[in-house]
Amino acid sequence: MFDLRDLYQETILDHNRRPRNRGSLADANRHAEGHNPLCGDQIRLTLLTENGRVKEIAFEGQGCAISTASASMMTEAILGKTVEEAEALFREFQEMVTCTGEPVEHPTLGELTVFEGVREHPVRIKCATLPWHALHAALSGTDSASTE
Repeated sequence: MFDLRDLYQETILDHNRRPRNRGSLADANRHAEGHNPLCGDQIRLTLLTENGRVKEIAFEGQGCAISTASASMMTEAILGKTVEEAEALFREFQEMVTCTGEPVEHPTLGELTVFEGVREHPVRIKCATLPWHALHAALSGTDSASTE
């Protein structure tokens, strides 16, 4: 079983201290806001898609280390992907952190697998998935996401 301290690996701490792609895109053509009412995490995700591909992505908001690091790492993973590839990563990440059975390898997630340990801490699942739900909402045009 994962100890909560194991979850805060150097990669997560680095992305929390120095989040990548933090900010807002003035020329975004997709956006979504997300809120986790259990802990107060909030995110606003802006994307610029062209020809079915994520050309630019940025996030703003406030949240815990897990939420901030997840948003930062997600933006790096999604940048340059097609909308279909981004949705596939959303589904794979969601599966990885919510799986209740034996862990399954997720080679396409790369360093995002550092979040695998959140499944042992149900409250942290919502923190890690909030940015991903916002991404899914932005890509599907629903403009809002919740972890409820």
